[in-house]
Amino acid sequence: MTRAPEPMVEIHRGPFVESQHMGHAVICDSTGGIVEAWGDPEAVVLPRSSAKMIQGLPLVMSGAAKAFGLGPDRLALACASHQGAPVHVQALNTWLSELGLGDGDLICGTEASRDKELRFEMIRSDQSPCRVHNNCSGKHSGFLTLTKHLGAGSDYVDPTHPVQKSVREAFEEVTGAESPGYGIDGCSAPNFATTMHGMARAMAFFASAGARGDGMSQAAAQLVEGMIAFPELVAGESRACTHLMRAAKEPVAIKTGAEGYFVAILPQRDMGISLKIADGATRASDCAIAALLVRLGVLDAQDPQVKRFLNPPIKNWDGLVTGEIRPVAGLSGLKTG
Repeated sequence: MTRAPEPMVEIHRGPFVESQHMGHAVICDSTGGIVEAWGDPEAVVLPRSSAKMIQGLPLVMSGAAKAFGLGPDRLALACASHQGAPVHVQALNTWLSELGLGDGDLICGTEASRDKELRFEMIRSDQSPCRVHNNCSGKHSGFLTLTKHLGAGSDYVDPTHPVQKSVREAFEEVTGAESPGYGIDGCSAPNFATTMHGMARAMAFFASAGARGDGMSQAAAQLVEGMIAFPELVAGESRACTHLMRAAKEPVAIKTGAEGYFVAILPQRDMGISLKIADGATRASDCAIAALLVRLGVLDAQDPQVKRFLNPPIKNWDGLVTGEIRPVAGLSGLKTG
């Protein structure tokens, strides 16, 4: 039976709830069982960039990561939706150069840097954005590494390409079900669909991977370790993923995706979280994932890095605080009022 999304985030202005964001969320344990859920666990979703660690599994499982000497920093970049800041651009240009490749070999499209200082600097010096500035260029560098390792053709985003076939196989294995299909992501790669439960199950697989010895589990553990070790490469300054990972009271990998998607991997608890805000609002998904991690005791609600996403103020053009974004009562497990 289909269940409707539930209220998850409210926009307060004065004494009024002005707007409300609905959504779905699932928390799974290492068996794939549901610990808690909101909305419909069987809702079919496109996890978008939240699936990047799954898309990175074949890179490690194939032996390509080892063959090309990819350390945890590059595995973090393979899972990243980065800002295109200098730290990201320099690292990725070096990676591509070591492969004997360049910006033109990426198929992710050009994107202006999301790093404000670099973007303005490029505008002032009349520099055009490159493909390496694209937030998905780390994932694509991973795809190119696997492509070179396999000796496959250059169109690595084609759904029939060996890289994407291996991604789909891994995706269906960790989500526990055949994918009903895919949409083409903003970076031109296929993004496979699953259910909310399937995605939470996959994140729990990653969370508990270190305790298992099979190849896929060991690959998952390496990717998680890279993300946790290099939170600044996974996203960047001002981004929820990076700040919430830094603020966590225990190791945790957190990853956003477009259209209000978020996942979290909790290795010390062997638990995974999937979250989808129905209207796709990032302001709501940032708030809701922070609330769920506060609920579990992973984050401290009073930590300034947490509060900026859990309870961000709303200001008018004169700088006056006129309202607040907050999770619905009970979502964070904290008393309100």
